[in-house]
Amino acid sequence: MVDTLSQTFSALADPTRRSMLARLSKGKASVSELAEPFLRDMSLPAVTKHLKVLERAGLITKTRKAQWRPCEIKADTLKDAADWMEQYRE
Repeated sequence: MVDTLSQTFSALADPTRRSMLARLSKGKASVSELAEPFLRDMSLPAVTKHLKVLERAGLITKTRKAQWRPCEIKADTLKDAADWMEQYRE
């Protein structure tokens, strides 16, 4: 059994991944567009690993259109985490 809530919080624990989600909250972006702000400090394979963590956690989807690989945020997974936290905030 996969604990999706744990995967979500684990993915959100990293500031790089949170920054990528912040960018995706403004709309679809290609892998290279998401990687660009981080390439000074990390390699493209490292950026790709971050994207895979987000994808495995169900926070983003990655599709393929010819040479372009657009990524998109999946709000449902974030809503599940927010709903879980909300019950404790009250």
